[in-house]
Amino acid sequence: MTSVADIAARLDRLPGTRRIWMMVVLLSLGGCFEYFDLFLTGSIAPGLVHAHIFTATTAGFFGNNGIASFVAAFFIGLFIGTLAFGFVADRFGRRRIFTVSLIWYSLCTLIMAFQTDAASINLWRLLAGIGIGVELVTIDTYISELMPKHLRGRAFVINAAIQFSILPIAAALAWWLVPQSPLGFDGWRWLVIIGAAGAVVVWFIRRPLPESPRWLAGRGQLAEADRIVAQLEADVPPGALLPVTLVAAPVAEKGRLREIWHRRYLARTVMLILFNVFQAVGYYGFANWVPTFLIQHGITITHSLEYTFLIAIAAPFAPLLFFGLADKVERKVLVIVSAAAVAVFGLCFGEARSPAAVVGFGVLVTMANNVLSFAFHSYQAELYPTRIRAVAVGFVYSWSRLSVIFMAFVIAFTLRDFGVSGVFMLIAGSMVVVIAATGLLGPRTRNRSLEEIAG
Repeated sequence: MTSVADIAARLDRLPGTRRIWMMVVLLSLGGCFEYFDLFLTGSIAPGLVHAHIFTATTAGFFGNNGIASFVAAFFIGLFIGTLAFGFVADRFGRRRIFTVSLIWYSLCTLIMAFQTDAASINLWRLLAGIGIGVELVTIDTYISELMPKHLRGRAFVINAAIQFSILPIAAALAWWLVPQSPLGFDGWRWLVIIGAAGAVVVWFIRRPLPESPRWLAGRGQLAEADRIVAQLEADVPPGALLPVTLVAAPVAEKGRLREIWHRRYLARTVMLILFNVFQAVGYYGFANWVPTFLIQHGITITHSLEYTFLIAIAAPFAPLLFFGLADKVERKVLVIVSAAAVAVFGLCFGEARSPAAVVGFGVLVTMANNVLSFAFHSYQAELYPTRIRAVAVGFVYSWSRLSVIFMAFVIAFTLRDFGVSGVFMLIAGSMVVVIAATGLLGPRTRNRSLEEIAG
């Protein structure tokens, strides 16, 4: 009879078929919209300031009319989505939740495009963030459960490359639209509407995706899990299936978030909380503020968006450069090396003055950040059992959102009083914490089944 262990073992012996990689592509398209919105934050900031809706800095630390409040609103939504609603994908299934969350995002984003004051824009920005917060956790969970153990790293490379491919597109659109008002409608509003419309298109083309077989098996729906895995196996040429290696897997049971504090998972939970709090400073501190940093260096709005576009072109290529190494190097090693690169290149960017140096070091920071991103998205989704994977990942990931909520105001304060160089000193210090936490507490995951890692 089919069991949970059978389903897991059959998934792990699959080669990389066209169907499996297409599923990864379709899943990854949904994640594009966090990165579109992430980049939207920095790209439309000059337009929002120019329209006198927001100010570049804040008079008080938690001022609600500055760009920092616009950044914070999105991340409050992401925090609520990942922390408060992470459990829904464990309870109701991966497929249903990533569908609902994408439609939620699209509707809230469309409404935001027509708001005229800072408070209303921030409100709908926050609500859109809830949808994307749930979406991204569910995508990471689904990909880790779907992919064979020998392909998980490369799957997250493809996932990252697709998601980051939206960045140069968003940058090009911002460069073109933000300084203008086509048809009398502010350019930043057009950019927001494009994001909402794109999410609907992705929802439509992702409808054929099945439920996660591991989730179905863990819920006792073994017949349906067997049917989906059999479809995946049917695409494999004769003799191409790897030998089956059974690893003990738990019977169907209901997971609880409190399990992450048990002795088996305590060290990795502490590591991921520290990691997410401090990596967010480097990743979002750069991506959300690039145009503003450039303007602080005396570069005009138009030229800052042009330089931002040139920097963003590198985003999808950085993960692909590591495609061949993704399953050959331990995930924690990639995390440590890329975090160190963010610190070094960030300090150089903070001191750069010539256009070539600004763009060059900006590209290097972007590439290092994006390698860090695909490595840790893969890593944290591997560290918990299927029964609590979504809620556990949502919990630890929510700390990065909480970090950015406050860090947006810290960066605005640091930028005002210490300049761009001061901001990158802050980022470098944060990367040191990431390196220490991952190196000391992170377990090994390369080429191990999810069931073996969970223990």
